Amino acid sequence: MSKAEKLIARLLSQPKDFTYSELRTLLAFWGYEELQGAGSRVCFQSKKHKIKLHKPHPGNILKQYQIGLIVDEIKKEGLI
Repeated sequence: MSKAEKLIARLLSQPKDFTYSELRTLLAFWGYEELQGAGSRVCFQSKKHKIKLHKPHPGNILKQYQIGLIVDEIKKEGLI
């Protein structure tokens, strides 16, 4: 199983400790580029899709609602 496949399985299990770094790695695998917005706002953009969210702070752990949003978005795009 590749690193990307492991991250996909981990994301789909919606763990309470999924990190922003893991998300960045996974979205880069699908061709998303991270664009910095105002403050902690970021946008991950592919050629045809955008995922907007706030960077977690002060830590690196994503909130549960963010994980749910990301799972919904990548399912909608047919990536999983």
